[in-house]
Amino acid sequence: MSWFQNIIPPKIKRKEAGEKKIVPEGLWSKCVTCEAVLYYTDLAKNLNVCPKCDFHNRISARDRLDQLLDPAGRIEIGIGVVATDALKFKDSKRYVDRLTQAKENTDEDDSLVVMQGTIKKVPVVIAVFEFGFMGGSMGSVVGERFVRGVKACIDSHIPFICFSASGGARMQEGLFSLMQMAKTTAALTQLSRNKLPYISVLTDPTMGGVSASFAFIGDIVIAEPGALIGFAGPRVIEQTVRQTLPEGFQRAEFLLQHGAIDMIVDRRQMRDRIVNICTQLMRIPISVS
Repeated sequence: MSWFQNIIPPKIKRKEAGEKKIVPEGLWSKCVTCEAVLYYTDLAKNLNVCPKCDFHNRISARDRLDQLLDPAGRIEIGIGVVATDALKFKDSKRYVDRLTQAKENTDEDDSLVVMQGTIKKVPVVIAVFEFGFMGGSMGSVVGERFVRGVKACIDSHIPFICFSASGGARMQEGLFSLMQMAKTTAALTQLSRNKLPYISVLTDPTMGGVSASFAFIGDIVIAEPGALIGFAGPRVIEQTVRQTLPEGFQRAEFLLQHGAIDMIVDRRQMRDRIVNICTQLMRIPISVS
């Protein structure tokens, strides 16, 4: 350091070797696919879809409902239904402790939120999975809330829409969880008898008992781009059949190519597409929407 710098120290502090740069949390997000660094508010305005590569990030149930439903006239269905530990189940943790932790992490009582409202003034009931709550696993509460949502559609004669994001049945509830597959599909049979549409939207991931029951029996089955959809995981299937799976196996694009789903819809066009489908199936005049 020169004699001048000893007399007047520089105001700009130089970065020492090995010193890490501190970036405030919550300001930036890095895309897991293209690794683009995005400003978080810009990503949120784009419905959590990467503007560089169109990768669809996972979102919470409440955020999805806010994206779809009109602000006024919302009614939450089944809010008083909560999980109980009928089997007194315990693995590495007690089931009641896992429920408590999941509630603290998500501010939800369970992994399905059902709400009645309107999309561009078209009345609907929407059921949305919260994957952050124990991996969106399906237990007794999910089945009961789902059925209550279907009954609300029958009473009001309106469409039912479900956004699935689940790892499958909740093992902590054993047979009670597996029975929800029959319970939900039976409710959808009643919906069909009343000639009301059921739109199933598969998001990342939709696996296990959910995909094996109500997720694939919609009148229209939609998927978000790149969503992982299937029953067992790819590694489990490879170990079982002892064959290398095709590239992109169990992704939405592969399923569309092989006729397992009807269409892939970008999240940013989902609201308009759902309104269009509902108005056509319900024969509602376009001017209403």
